[in-house]
Amino acid sequence: MTPPSPDAAVSLRGIVKRFPGVLADDRVDLDVAPGEIHALMGENGAGKSTLMSVLYGLHRPDAGTIRLHGREVSFRSPAQAIDAGIGMVQQGFALFGELTVTENVVYGSEPTRRGLLDRRAATARVAELAERHRLDVRPGARVRDLPVGVRQRVELLKLLHRGADVLILDEPTAVLTPAETERLFATLRDLAADGRTVLFVSHKIQEVLSVSDNVTVLRDGRVSARGRTAEFAAAGLAAAMTGRDVDLDRVHAPGRPGEPVLDVALDDVACTVRAGEIVGIAGVAGNGQTELVEAITGARTAQGAIRLRGRDLRGLNVGERRRAGLAHVPEDRAETGSAPTAPVRDNLLTGFQRRLSHRGFLRPRAVAGHAREILERFDVRAAHPGVPMGTLSGGNQQKAIVGRELTHDAPLLIAEQPTRGVDVGAIENIHTRLVEYRDAGHAILLISAELSEILALSDRVLVFYEGRIAAEFARGEANQDNVGLAMAGGA
Repeated sequence: MTPPSPDAAVSLRGIVKRFPGVLADDRVDLDVAPGEIHALMGENGAGKSTLMSVLYGLHRPDAGTIRLHGREVSFRSPAQAIDAGIGMVQQGFALFGELTVTENVVYGSEPTRRGLLDRRAATARVAELAERHRLDVRPGARVRDLPVGVRQRVELLKLLHRGADVLILDEPTAVLTPAETERLFATLRDLAADGRTVLFVSHKIQEVLSVSDNVTVLRDGRVSARGRTAEFAAAGLAAAMTGRDVDLDRVHAPGRPGEPVLDVALDDVACTVRAGEIVGIAGVAGNGQTELVEAITGARTAQGAIRLRGRDLRGLNVGERRRAGLAHVPEDRAETGSAPTAPVRDNLLTGFQRRLSHRGFLRPRAVAGHAREILERFDVRAAHPGVPMGTLSGGNQQKAIVGRELTHDAPLLIAEQPTRGVDVGAIENIHTRLVEYRDAGHAILLISAELSEILALSDRVLVFYEGRIAAEFARGEANQDNVGLAMAGGA
């Protein structure tokens, strides 16, 4: 163990954290300087979020020490960490939807006048912070009405209002569009230039190379690499994360389209997806992709015709459409893709109850075997199938949901953001599984905010702009430039 750096804003030494059946962090050292953006990388389940939760007081370490600006500290709660100047934006935001931006930002630290909330002072404080740090928000807006990217800015404002000088952001870009990501990075650079310390937890290699000064990589709970970010290449970071070479630029062979599986003819959208084909939908968030998926899956009533293998889906509910041959990886894994408090095995059981039962009763051995098969095939890191789904890292939850839906073997798979929040090794695995699914004769409608993913997997690309298909590209025609131009309305 190396001695702590006397100049570090944060020094962790020998941090160990265990959970039942899991050694999450194994003697981890970390130094972060004032005014630095330090990236913490690793595969899903490598121990990144656990290490930051220890620093933030959410977990007590089983061994090791924490120093802030050279002084040893020990936190029993996040409140103590906040008082010491540490703030954390977690993957799941902690905001009150019914309250305004101002009320959320000052909650628990309100400016008062004669014992009452001074609303004018509070609003002025939030407006000043937002302007100074280029966090574009309306202080009077209700949080429930804000898109997810703006909600993240509210979380940052909460930390800045409380005077945090060490900021932890856990997978902050997992829910952002590319434009929102660039805006966030500009804000982080400003905060670092102002002397604040930023810990940026991510698995996205290009983002780490773009925004961070130094990087530490965890693999299986231990540090596998550390150093100046500029000294690393993308391939080296991928190898440090996974322990193997990863093909970061793989473009899969084209499919062999067969008979139509999905036919959509709505007011503004008409498209077909064939067996043995991946049709990718590209577009900036909010341009109609979500509405199309909801219309196909039955979550939204739509005018027009939707046919699955020739069967009209109008009048069928969500469950009936799934039984007709539709599998769906939803965009929001926590809200609609899983039951976080239920065991992993129960989440993986969804849709398989009849197949795994006998005379109306589930067969426990078959249910457990079904869960273990998906966990192993898709490399889902879970202590055992009985742990609650919500205790898994976000990336492992995503892998479990993708595995469940592919196992349904449905003629049509709708995959919304299938690799959101997963690491580079898991992305490679999921892409391979999707291509295998296509090559087995299934149809896939792929919706992704990652243009590189669309270009790597799609046999055809449809570009959505303002609720309609603005352009269509064959596999050999699509590239970053023409698809990006169409996404901006320039087709």
